[in-house]
Amino acid sequence: MMTNASYKTSFTVAQSPKQVFAAITNPRAWWGEGISGDTDKLGGEFVYRHGKIHLSKQKITELVPDKKLVWKIFQSELNFVDHKSEWDGTEVIFEIGKNGAKTELKVTHAGLVPQFECFEGCSSGWNFYLNDSLRKLIETGRGEPDPKSKSVA
Repeated sequence: MMTNASYKTSFTVAQSPKQVFAAITNPRAWWGEGISGDTDKLGGEFVYRHGKIHLSKQKITELVPDKKLVWKIFQSELNFVDHKSEWDGTEVIFEIGKNGAKTELKVTHAGLVPQFECFEGCSSGWNFYLNDSLRKLIETGRGEPDPKSKSVA
């Protein structure tokens, strides 16, 4: 069993790579309505906050339209674990490819590993936001992000 494996998930949808990419670059529609900053351009920085529980600041370090997007997390404050900056230096990597007539999205949170105190909670959070909310946004045009009210500290 690999104990240093980063969090990964993937799913396949009928929509085009362009539609999948458009949804990913709009995290206000699937992760948190209260996200502030630029979420859709190379070098853009944005902040996600879930009350007093989670704060993370991301910078878009790679952006290849309809194929790949990378967020480098440069500051985090996870107030439900002892090591509050566990996400610092980790990367969320979105890779889009064709799988037959369908589009496959692979997401890796590189550096979010089982040794992290937040691994279980963060993984279940990502499972919801990626596999449920983002997927719904892609397939139906409507995701299930945190309401703006939850972004207030």
